[in-house]
Amino acid sequence: MSFGSASTRPAAQAPCPCGGGVFADCCAPILDGAPAPSAERLMRSRYTAFAVGDEAHLVRSWHPRTRPEHVDLDDGTVWTGLLIEDAVEDGDAAEVAFRARWWQAGRDGELSERSRFARRGGRWVYVDGDVT
Repeated sequence: MSFGSASTRPAAQAPCPCGGGVFADCCAPILDGAPAPSAERLMRSRYTAFAVGDEAHLVRSWHPRTRPEHVDLDDGTVWTGLLIEDAVEDGDAAEVAFRARWWQAGRDGELSERSRFARRGGRWVYVDGDVT
């Protein structure tokens, strides 16, 4: 299943864009403001936010020290799949390595990143990442 950043949220019982199960049980609660139980789940919800065009979640889940003023979502990008390669938590710090597939203007590609997360006030936030 493919999702574009201009699309609406999936139906509650539809597959979650991140591939983690049913949307209502996977990323929907986190997009609605519930704290992610792990850095990996936050990463999955951020992928889903890119896929469905939820800029508010992306901004809200970004560490204030590294967060941009706004996130420019490209309506022409369709996110087609997420693969979590590694997730390691150590106290209030974590890293998640992932590959995200995309399609845009007749070509496809893949983004590979090792993302860093921190727990602040009991909530995981995205700090930054290294594109590999």
